[in-house]
Amino acid sequence: MSFIKKDYVKDFVVRLTVSRPEALNALNIDVIQELDDNLKDCINDDKVGVIILTGEGDKAFIAGADIKKMKTMNRDEAYDFGRKGQSLTKTIETSPKPVIAAVNGFALGGGCEISLACHIRIASDNAKFGQPEVLLGILPGWGGTQRLPRIVGYGIANEIITTGKMVSASEAHRIGLANHIVTTAELIPKCEEIAEEILKNGPNAIAQSLLCIRHSMGKDINSGLEFEVDRFSELFETDETKEGLSAFVEKRKPKFR
Repeated sequence: MSFIKKDYVKDFVVRLTVSRPEALNALNIDVIQELDDNLKDCINDDKVGVIILTGEGDKAFIAGADIKKMKTMNRDEAYDFGRKGQSLTKTIETSPKPVIAAVNGFALGGGCEISLACHIRIASDNAKFGQPEVLLGILPGWGGTQRLPRIVGYGIANEIITTGKMVSASEAHRIGLANHIVTTAELIPKCEEIAEEILKNGPNAIAQSLLCIRHSMGKDINSGLEFEVDRFSELFETDETKEGLSAFVEKRKPKFR
């Protein structure tokens, strides 16, 4: 049984949908592995430039991990499960191709952590974000304690994680957790609109920009600047950069893809 739907919605845009609606798209080991495999396939596919990640239906993006399965885990099994989830979020975060989260409904626990790993988050007006793990006597184990503070700041992250409260779409937008809020009907079109804006640009330049942004996390600015100028100068040896600069001078659109 397949839990991930893969659709090429436009040129160079693919949509991956977690399809387990009977469980509000909650993730177990099988779903995690299938999603990770599909993401890696998209990353390695020259026909893909942007990935949109969403959940089946309008009730949930991903409601979290499979709690019934977690209830039976011992320490070693929990460690392996946590590592699997972290591996998935690392695949998303380190993707050289932008991953846009189309957050429809609940993005809780592991679902929130997956959205945090995405490069851009678009929320429907019924979206709810949260890290409710402490309510169950556990903590976010797929990167929530690491990524949420970097996105919204330590004080707000401390409150969200230690209270386990849900955050509305409007509040998520206010604190920088969501880039945009739209209606449910507008969610995928908005993601596709942003994808089209991204696709106008050089794919290698995009990948290197994401790498520079990621590299700067937790490092001093001088280290980040040194890394940035190296990537900047290396691009000048690529056909992509030559095409982009020539097109500007010649007053035409560049042909990157």
